[in-house]
Amino acid sequence: MPNVINKIGQADVVDEGANTSHISVPKRSSKGQKVLQSLRVNRYLWGKSASDFFTRPELVAISLVYLVQGLLGLSRLAVFTLFKDELHMSPATVGILTGATMIPWVIKPVYGFLSDSVPIGGYKRRSYLILCGALGAASWLVVSGPVMSCPVIVFALTCGSLSTACADVVADSIVVELSRGGPQSTAGSLQSLCWASQSTGSILSAYFSGSLVQLYGPRPVFLLTACFPLLVTVAATVIPEKRIESKVMDTQDPIKSLVPALKNQAVALWDAISQKSILYPAIFVFLWQATPTADTAMLYFETNQLGFSTEFLGRIRLLASIASLIGVGVYNSFLKDVELKKIFLWTAVLGTGLGMTQLMLITGVNRTLGISNELFALSDSALLTVLGQVSFMPVLVLAARLCPEGVEATLFATLMSLLNGGSFLGSALGSGLTGLFGVTAESFDNLAPLIALCTLLTLAPLPFLRLLPESVNKDNEGEDQDSDDNANNGIK
Repeated sequence: MPNVINKIGQADVVDEGANTSHISVPKRSSKGQKVLQSLRVNRYLWGKSASDFFTRPELVAISLVYLVQGLLGLSRLAVFTLFKDELHMSPATVGILTGATMIPWVIKPVYGFLSDSVPIGGYKRRSYLILCGALGAASWLVVSGPVMSCPVIVFALTCGSLSTACADVVADSIVVELSRGGPQSTAGSLQSLCWASQSTGSILSAYFSGSLVQLYGPRPVFLLTACFPLLVTVAATVIPEKRIESKVMDTQDPIKSLVPALKNQAVALWDAISQKSILYPAIFVFLWQATPTADTAMLYFETNQLGFSTEFLGRIRLLASIASLIGVGVYNSFLKDVELKKIFLWTAVLGTGLGMTQLMLITGVNRTLGISNELFALSDSALLTVLGQVSFMPVLVLAARLCPEGVEATLFATLMSLLNGGSFLGSALGSGLTGLFGVTAESFDNLAPLIALCTLLTLAPLPFLRLLPESVNKDNEGEDQDSDDNANNGIK
């Protein structure tokens, strides 16, 4: 299951030296002040009504960036079809190559460094989004051509991932600035906005991702996909960012001045990540995502063994996208105030039980019960996606709440890179296990034990829940008692 990619602040103090949405939160000294500030926080972010919320330019920009991430799902089945049918690759190889194209998501701190430290044309956010949109469109145009060279295709897909990952960092920096100092529930609301936007894009593109491939093949789908990154450029135009002059950059010699800029950010990042209150949760996030997956092997089974068409796979993706949006709603409505440790624990346990239902499809038990393969695959995918989204939202909330002021884009990008690095490792481990179990495009004899092993291993990170400090379960309300402890732990 892909993981790509998940906050509220207070408007009393605006740092004009950074950008207009850069917000810091003053200290609170009493219970009454905390309640009052919480009300002011919510009024600042959401406005007096839903219409006020949707007219916030920075929120519109965030929504557009995440919407594009969802729309890019139009190419997902096209990429799989290209590797499987045109380049004739095995499940293990496809898993490794698709994982390799996601490497730009693992080095997100680089984009955070640049965005925080090096304005382009006087802008720290807007200019990067414009460049990301152009690179993404160019990358998909290359893949849409008649090129058959695997290295060229992988390179172009990697560049496309780079453009999306960098835009994601810029959007995340805005989200984290809005999140700083806010309670868990409102941070969860902003994360819900991000993932609701992505899920909306996924819904809009999901069904056609299969039907268009079946009708026209993968190349025309890539051509259509090339249009979507240009929406990121549109997002840049609505960001209320004033032109700034960097305090570090020397306009006469930008290359020379880049070194101290990056050095300052590196020192600040190290100071933050070396704190136990940030380091230990970061380790947990990595381990949470690093369990092996056999998604590619299962996809080969569904197409080669069960005979699912790309059009039907598009239906599965459509239902999964809707289920993802439902998962966001479930978390936002019922779980955003629940302790994060409890959510991690119970979603892992329930996910393991539901994950085992895939064995019924592999062994044919569902047909014995009178349930067709198609109906079973649709319902199973929906349930697993809802639970997967519910379990993923707390990861994003946790990461946003850990980020101190000054390196929010860089640190959040680092935490997300650990998450994506864990996903990459899990994909690589899954590909290795697929080869080890002898699962190929024609042989699925050992697919059941492969799926069983990968599903059981999702429980492996649970002992590391103890790495999460108790403070991650507390809102900022009622934390005057903890402020000194937070300071001792280096939380700013």
